[in-house]
Amino acid sequence: MNRQDEERAKKLRKTFDMLRRLEKIIYRPLFPYKKHGNLTRHNDGPLIIIGNHYSIWDVVPAAMATDRAIHFMAKDELGKVKIGNWNIGEAALNWLQCIPVKRDGSDVQAVKTCLRYLKNGEVVNIFPEGTRNHSYDEFLPFKGGAAALAIKTHAPIVPVIEVERIRLFHRVDVIYGDPIYLTKYYGKRLTADEIEKVDEWLRSVMMNMRQAFIDRHHPRLKPLKPKKHKD
Repeated sequence: MNRQDEERAKKLRKTFDMLRRLEKIIYRPLFPYKKHGNLTRHNDGPLIIIGNHYSIWDVVPAAMATDRAIHFMAKDELGKVKIGNWNIGEAALNWLQCIPVKRDGSDVQAVKTCLRYLKNGEVVNIFPEGTRNHSYDEFLPFKGGAAALAIKTHAPIVPVIEVERIRLFHRVDVIYGDPIYLTKYYGKRLTADEIEKVDEWLRSVMMNMRQAFIDRHHPRLKPLKPKKHKD
């Protein structure tokens, strides 16, 4: 990591230290959640966190998988959100050092940025569904990215799975999975179809973890009621 990256990373760590303090005193009382599974703090080396995606609040449980700063991959449309003449979206993405990405998955620059951060030993968070899921039936098809990055950088993948959508004053369960190492693919030249199959395998692992938890703890989980706004 060069000096410029060190300064950038130091600044982001301070931001996340502050945000985690706010999580304890403000967020958690309003949006309570209970952690289950592997609660190891993954505080060394490159790390990829992936999760299912029900709401904008999903970023908070994902961020609690480590004590480090996290680079969230975020749809580039968020950078266009404005309040009056102030581009609040772009300001927020820059402040949090998010990685803007196009929904169609064709953003080469986003991939390069992720690779740079991971090779520096930093943390990247990805919501592979690519958009918010409005159903509890199953996860949306995963878009490519997480598997390819993990194979290229040898970074472990930590799944963070929400059983329900986070809602005000409603406690939800969040499952933290064991780190997944795709070691059998390291050093291999995989085709796009082969990478897609690995992403689909990750999806099935996460869905099975969620379903096993539901069968044991929430057999009468109510269906998710879709919101009436666009994603």
